[in-house]
Parts: sequence; structure tokens; C-alpha cells
Amino acid sequence: MQSAADLRSLLNRIDHRGYPAYKDTKGTYRFPGYVLSIDHVQGDPFASPSKVSIHVEGKAAAFPSDLYCGKDQRIALQDELTRQFAKKADQFAFQAKGSGKSGMIAVSRCGQEVLERTACRLDPNSGDIILRMEIGFPANGRTINARELEKILFQFVPECVKASLFYKNADAARLRKIIDLAEDQRYIRDQLPKLGLCAFVANGSILPRESGVSSKPMRGAVKFQSPKEQEVTITLPHAGVISGMGIKRGITLIVGGGYHGKSTLLKALETGVYPHVAGDGREYVITDDTAVKIRAEDGRSIKKTDISMFINDLPNGKDTVLFCTEDASGSTSQAANVIESMEAGTSLFLIDEDTSATNFMIRDELMQRVIHREMEPITPFIERIRELYEKQGISTVIVAGSSGAYFHIADTILQMDRYEPKDITGYAKKEAEAFPAISLSQEPAQQPDFKRCPIANADLKGNDRIKMKTMGKESVMINRDTIDLRYLEQIADNEQVAALGYCVRYAQKHLIDGKKNLIQIVDELEEVMQNKSLAELCESTSSVSCMAVPRRQEIFACFDRYRALRLV
Repeated sequence: MQSAADLRSLLNRIDHRGYPAYKDTKGTYRFPGYVLSIDHVQGDPFASPSKVSIHVEGKAAAFPSDLYCGKDQRIALQDELTRQFAKKADQFAFQAKGSGKSGMIAVSRCGQEVLERTACRLDPNSGDIILRMEIGFPANGRTINARELEKILFQFVPECVKASLFYKNADAARLRKIIDLAEDQRYIRDQLPKLGLCAFVANGSILPRESGVSSKPMRGAVKFQSPKEQEVTITLPHAGVISGMGIKRGITLIVGGGYHGKSTLLKALETGVYPHVAGDGREYVITDDTAVKIRAEDGRSIKKTDISMFINDLPNGKDTVLFCTEDASGSTSQAANVIESMEAGTSLFLIDEDTSATNFMIRDELMQRVIHREMEPITPFIERIRELYEKQGISTVIVAGSSGAYFHIADTILQMDRYEPKDITGYAKKEAEAFPAISLSQEPAQQPDFKRCPIANADLKGNDRIKMKTMGKESVMINRDTIDLRYLEQIADNEQVAALGYCVRYAQKHLIDGKKNLIQIVDELEEVMQNKSLAELCESTSSVSCMAVPRRQEIFACFDRYRALRLV
């Protein structure tokens, strides 16, 4: 390890030389209180910025161990350190001048959700901190401007480190509130199964968002208030007594007029699988963390998925036990999404009528009379929903605005009226008596087969030059194969998409052998991320990208949409 003085001397030597001379700076340097590591140097001022990391020993950082004694506390603390570093770095970004990305100082941009990221890692045993950032090494044209880089590394970065990575400079009261919130959120999540609930929405929550492109709370929005029939009270370890709506396990129907808040409530439940920061308005909206939003997805690929629970006897004789297609219809895609979510271990389906295939969700009594059951290959979801709960333990929350068919089978019916929920179960059930219930299938569904085993791709296995590129939250490209993720609505951050790409790449290189099924492969990926670190997927400290941990359900969904994946 070299000293900070060595780095300063090196910068003096390479000043005004050609840009490739910056490669000589790669290495580790001891600064007062921390170690600066230049892990990857960009080859050009217009290329992706250089990767730099800060290492602070636990004794120097001195954060009390009770702030990171558990996983949830540690992730919350890492998230706050990242936010504080980013806030300070914003003050210095592009103050060092030059061409291209010169002067850029960037770390992960954390959203409203609290996620574990590669940007900041706190060792739970030693308290050591690693913070990763990107810096645009300054240049004039393609000539090194070492004076400007010296300004970044010796003035700007030390200020950021000092302000955010040492407990003595932190707002101790703020940190304690953040950790207390994380512990309270975990407590509610742990209480859900004990209370027979699949979700909880606290009174006073702000569910509407600022706009379609902002996840911040809407100003002046109606605060959530639970119906008395659904109200649950929980005593939290720190915040004390809190009340709100408990959504019971089983079948819950959310109805109401247009623009009254049905989809807004469902969206809050979708994102409730993650903890949220204080001030978000949804801090105490907690959903079963295995919940999956199910929708139709025309055009997606499906590979050897057993959709026979819903679709059989296709006119073309196509196998629905090992169903394959490169261009799924609305009904086959939604059927596959249900089965694949079961494979991923979900306990809760979240469904919006607006994004569902009508013929998958329901066939009304008149249609059943005209088109007899033996002429229809689709067994609609309404005929399996009760069985899914009673035999598989999977609850369902459905938003409906036009069809009342689910009134007959729902356990709880909520009406959203100007963003206020009302329990209308008794009234709706009584009204439903005047209408014929849909006749249900008399044949129970067989348990789907989850034995799909991916086959190794000879071009990728053991290949250290697999290219990967992410396009926001929309997709990830592995070499020339694009995985379309735009309909996975519970992906909260584009850094989760990067992690999904690395999951696929890591599995192709090390795990896929034609013998392990998809469940075993995802199990091993989760073990790598949990027992080692998310950065382990990159396999090289010089190529650790900005990533955030994805859920198990999204890992499965990514593999399921990978058209180049071959299965036996």
C-alpha cells in the first residue's frame, strides 16, 4: 500500500501526458483515517467513469455496534451513509473542470426504498466500511489534467468521507430514529403471519405519489384511514401503539369507481415488500415480502412451464404441461406468471383487473352457457383462486372495477371511496345473491411440476468476457440477448436490474449444469449474496458495479424471461 504523498507525486509526474497514463494510478493509498483504492481507471475522458472505493476501519468509523447488530439495522445504516455521502458529493460534482465526464463524483442514487447495495458495505463483525463511487478523471481534450484530479482526491473526497463515514460527525439522534424505524418495520413484518394477515396499512399513511415519474408523496393527499371492521392495533418496539388496516389472508377484493384510489392502494401494497424511508408516507405499509404482482404480458417467452392448472386441450394439440412459446398471448402469459410465481415461493398474488387478460380472469355465466366448458381450453383464475388459498396457502388481493363475479368468492370486499376504504363485504354478498354465481370446475388442479433444469451454454460457461448492459429498469442485455423486465412492476431500482444481470451471468458461468433445477440455482445465488456479499457476483474488485439486492421472486422472473436460456 502506498501513501497519499506517493499518489500526489504520481499525479505530478503524469500531468499533461496522454490520458492512458492515468492507468498508473490504479492501486491503494493510505489517507488520514481511511484508505483510498482506485479500482478501475477509465480509458478515455468520455468513457464510463473510473471506479474508486473508500475503506474505513471499524475503529476509526466508530459506529456503535447496536446500530448494525442485525441485518435490517445494518442495511438501514448503509442506506443512510450512502445518502449522506451522495448529498455531500453533489456539492462538489463537476467543480473540477475538463472534457467529457471530467469532475464527475457519483454514488448510488437511493430512492424511497431501503435496499442493500454494493455502494456501501458495513462489515457486521468488524464495523469496517467500504464505500464505492465513480469519479470522472479530469482531462483537457485527451490530455491529463492532474491538478483537477488532485483537487478531487485531496479536497473533495476527504470532505465527503469526513462528513458521512465517521460516527463522531454524524447526527446520532437521526441515526437512532432510522434504526428504530427499521426495527419497527421488521416487527410489523414478523407479526403479519401471527395475526393472520398478508399486509398492513397504517392509519395516516400517504399512498398517492407526486406524479407518474416521482415516487415522493403527493402534497395535500388524503391520509389513509382503515375501516373499523379491518382495523388492527400493534404495539411497536419504538413507535409505540399503531393502528391500521390489516388485510387478512384469503381472498380480498378492492372495488370502487374510477379515480377513487383502488390502483393506488394496490401499488402501495406492491412496494410494501420493501422498507421505506421516513417521510415517504408508506413507512408503515408492510406487505408479505414474497408478494408478486401478476399481470398479462403479451409477447413474452415461456419455457417448459406447466400451465395445465389453467390451460388444457389446446386446438393445436400443444403441450401445456411443458408449455413453450416465444410469443405468449395475454392468457398464457398470465397463467405462466402465476405458476412461475408459485415456483418462486410466493404467498400472495396482487392483481389489477386493468392489466389482466379478461379471459384468464373470468368467464361469466352467459358465456359459459353459450360456449360450453368442453369447448374452452382455459380454466379461468376465478375457478382456481379458492383452491390456491386452501391447498397452496396463497392469498390474493384483486382490484376490480367492472366485473362483480368475484363478489361470490371473496372473503373481504373493500370499496375505495375518494381514497377512503370501506368494508362492504356484507352488502356486496347480499346483492350478489340476486345474480347467478359462476359454476366452478369440479376437477382439482394438479400440483405444477417445478423440475425445470437449465442447460449450460457452451459460449458462456467459464467465459470471463461476457458483456452485460442495463437499460434502466426496462431490460438487461447479456451479450446480444435482451431480457425484457419492463412488466416486473416490483423492481424498485435500476441497480436491482444490474444485479439480475450479474445473477444470470454468474449462474451461466458457475451454476448451470443441466442437473440443478431453477429453484436450486436461485437458492445458491441467494446464498452467495447473503453469506458472502452482493459484490461477489462480479468476481473482481475492479469490476464491482452499482447493484442492489433483488428479491428471490425477481431473480426467478429474470431467468423466466431470458430467451437464450435452454431447459430440460
